[in-house]
Amino acid sequence: MNELLKLTAFEVTQLLSKREVSPIDLVEICAERIEQVDSAINALPTLSLEYAKDRAIELTRKKHMDQSDSRGWLGGLPISIKDLIETKGIRTTFGSPIYSNYVPAQSDVLVENLESRGGIVVGKSNTPEFGAGASTFNEVFGTTKNPWNTEKSVAGSSGGACASVATGEAWLATGSDLGGSLRTPASFNSVVGLRPSPGRVPYRQKHEPFSCLHVQGPIARNCRDAALFLDAMAGLHRSDPLSIPAPANSFQSCTENPAPPLRVGYSSDLGITHVDTEVESICQNAVLKFEDIGTDIEEKSPNFRGSIESFNVLRAASFATNLQNEYKKHRNLLKPEIVWNIEQGLKLTAEQIGTATRNQAKIYRSVVRFFEKYDLLICPCAIVPPFDAELRYVESVGEHVFDTYFEWIAITFVLTLTTCPVLALPAGFTKNGLPVGIQIVGPPRDEAAVLAAGHLLEEMLAIHKLLPIDPRTP
Repeated sequence: MNELLKLTAFEVTQLLSKREVSPIDLVEICAERIEQVDSAINALPTLSLEYAKDRAIELTRKKHMDQSDSRGWLGGLPISIKDLIETKGIRTTFGSPIYSNYVPAQSDVLVENLESRGGIVVGKSNTPEFGAGASTFNEVFGTTKNPWNTEKSVAGSSGGACASVATGEAWLATGSDLGGSLRTPASFNSVVGLRPSPGRVPYRQKHEPFSCLHVQGPIARNCRDAALFLDAMAGLHRSDPLSIPAPANSFQSCTENPAPPLRVGYSSDLGITHVDTEVESICQNAVLKFEDIGTDIEEKSPNFRGSIESFNVLRAASFATNLQNEYKKHRNLLKPEIVWNIEQGLKLTAEQIGTATRNQAKIYRSVVRFFEKYDLLICPCAIVPPFDAELRYVESVGEHVFDTYFEWIAITFVLTLTTCPVLALPAGFTKNGLPVGIQIVGPPRDEAAVLAAGHLLEEMLAIHKLLPIDPRTP
């Protein structure tokens, strides 16, 4: 493996700013790495290497592309973009046969921002159709395999993105998150993923620009790299009505000598789901590491009563809003889970939506009260370790059978309702060597708090130092 691949994104950007390595070098390294590993995992089915080389040449010729200029946070670093985000001139399928040959004429504002700040797009990461379902497979590109065990799932919907980072195909990747689409695959691939507050990362929501459910966020090998990528993503943009200005201090600065949290609430299940016993044990052992640096840990969480029912309604309404045209014109091409979800949304009444919205407000108030006493909330990220890749979704845990194809990710989607920033962080491995992650939840708008805490914990656990890996076939 090329020695540069072993360096973190932050370390490589330092070399770029000193001109000790060029963007052209990095694109060539990524191209070679993708050729070596992607046939085993299918993480980046659409490549844009010629485009990336041209972009690298352009950036190399610029004289002031360094970190002293906020436009150059990334300085020529290769990244991957999830295949739900439009990229000008690069095939964007949304994982759907309906758009299998679609090439956008304009990039999403997220891509424009990242390119203006020195990012180089080397490929599009695989995703389930329209991001629906927490396992990454579709009729266009097939299934993405887990690099820790290629017989296992990468989860979803940012499964290709997380696998691309875990194997070193790109240093950083974009992910999106509605109900855990960024966090669950981060857990399954042993990488860091951050679901930021709504509006922190501007992007173009075509049909729901005022929704707080959908967000875009960074995927990286460690918290400092995630902070770097969030700096490159964040900022006010008029195309996103929820967007907010970037903070005065960079997110990277919060990972420099952070203070330990004073009091943390921990819950193995948030009072709403069932958790595999081995996963529960691994997560609890990881959280207890905070006690070594003086943090008080208490068994406590906000009240999430009614959260599953409320999310089911709001999610269904969102699917009906966003995919109604595709449903009317191409119902036969949509996977059955999406058809079911859209039809659930179309049958909703105003009373159902109103009840769900009011309950979301109660949950938010409960969370605000919780953070008056506790600095952070921590819980498992996924209730099971990676499962067999051919399974569409988890149907049960123990004797409990789930009602829907996505209820198994309730431990992530109930946190979506809070609008709080949530960091997915590697916590350990099962006896069979499969990754397990935790979620670190911070107060509203406080991404710095979760990144700082995540940095402290990952230094104690040292799991991030295992990356990147070669795909492992049993």
